[in-house]
Amino acid sequence: MLKLIVRLLVCISAVFGMIAPSDISAVGSLPKELRIDYSDYNQLSLVLKKFGWLEKEFQADKVPVRWVYSTGSTQGLKDLTVGSVDFASTSALPCLLCKVQGHPVKPVYIFSHPEWVTLLVTRDSPINSVLGLKGKKIAVTPDSDPYVFLLQALNEAGLCKSDITIIPMSLSEGRKALEMQQVDAWAGSDPFISSSQLELGSRAIYRNAAFNSYGLLNTTESFAARYPDTVDRVVKVYERVRKWAIRHPDELALIYADESGISLQIAKLILSRIDFSRTIPDSGDIVGLKEVLPILVQERMLDNQVEADRLIEHFDVKVN
Repeated sequence: MLKLIVRLLVCISAVFGMIAPSDISAVGSLPKELRIDYSDYNQLSLVLKKFGWLEKEFQADKVPVRWVYSTGSTQGLKDLTVGSVDFASTSALPCLLCKVQGHPVKPVYIFSHPEWVTLLVTRDSPINSVLGLKGKKIAVTPDSDPYVFLLQALNEAGLCKSDITIIPMSLSEGRKALEMQQVDAWAGSDPFISSSQLELGSRAIYRNAAFNSYGLLNTTESFAARYPDTVDRVVKVYERVRKWAIRHPDELALIYADESGISLQIAKLILSRIDFSRTIPDSGDIVGLKEVLPILVQERMLDNQVEADRLIEHFDVKVN
């Protein structure tokens, strides 16, 4: 199993073209402290924090584990690049953009394939499709996963950004604006969308798992080179909790609800949209990231499409 985990680590590193020779003299060394984030969008991190499996893994080495809460990919990447954490949870798209910008971020593990973005309207809205959004006001957080999802949905329907009016809002503001009918639709993400659906009957008019980028656990090039054994062991523990989550869905839902402060019903709905079975990227992941690149260039979120293509050109690497 350990060999499989190591090969998995190598493959995920190759995905982003970040395989670099490790500092041989550093093999076997350990950091004085392991700083790792936990977040509501990474349910496995909540289980790890509660069970203390990372603490037990490094207990004999006397390496303490410090948990740092993350509100999203933006904060996770910031904490990682400024050195506040050693491991950060993000979605794949922001991580790719961060790497294209030259930051030494190194993905080491896929913790889930979630469907965490949806286009919602109110329960009694006459809008039933993306085409129905033409001329309407849409709430969305700029330069976010929901924002890119919205642009992809419009493009697929033959519409463009100029066909709608985008109202920039945070996730919580967007939910409130939709439910108060201040906007016609909202591109949001969980737990907000599931809460709105269950509590007020908001309707999904468009879902597409292929347009949702997956969840990544990341470290930095320097940390991975200096402490390769530590990275391997963290990945090993993540593998343990992933397999536990698949075997214990009811306990996972209880922990998720308790740790994130949401109802059990909402937790179960969110978890029903998450795939924990795949820890390496497949052809659909490759295609999904490549297809969004022209939109990112058009939106000036990405300047170098060639570099982005290079970073994801090995997404078809598989572990036997």
